[in-house]
Amino acid sequence: MTMHSRQRVAAARGFTLIEVMVVLAIIGGILALVATNVLGSADEARIKTTKSQMKLIENALDMYKLDNFVYPTSEQGLEALINKPSSSPEPKNYRDGGYLKGNKLPTDAWGNEFLYFAEKGSYEIVSMGADSQEGGEGDASDISSLD
Repeated sequence: MTMHSRQRVAAARGFTLIEVMVVLAIIGGILALVATNVLGSADEARIKTTKSQMKLIENALDMYKLDNFVYPTSEQGLEALINKPSSSPEPKNYRDGGYLKGNKLPTDAWGNEFLYFAEKGSYEIVSMGADSQEGGEGDASDISSLD
């Protein structure tokens, strides 16, 4: 065998097992970093979307109050923004078509309805977060319009 043919045989052997394992470990590390950043930003995006939906409801509630001098009661709920309440205090200047476009209440980023609590000229809108239960941590924590 000549020197030239030995070089061809050595070049044709490919990678050793250790070289392949090192490359796979590096790729695994990169994927772990990327996955952590992508998954974390998805949770943040849901929280920001939920807060934006809350702002939309807050604006509609403020328009309701400008027209009717009071916020809807807890019993009337957010439904008062799309359907004229018939319970007291009944709005005297209710807008045709309600206070939200599409005559539909927005939901939080997890598809759940918002909770609404009104008391003495103020209100709170609450999303129960990803777990749809009171309390929680991270994206499962409750989000309040008062935060």
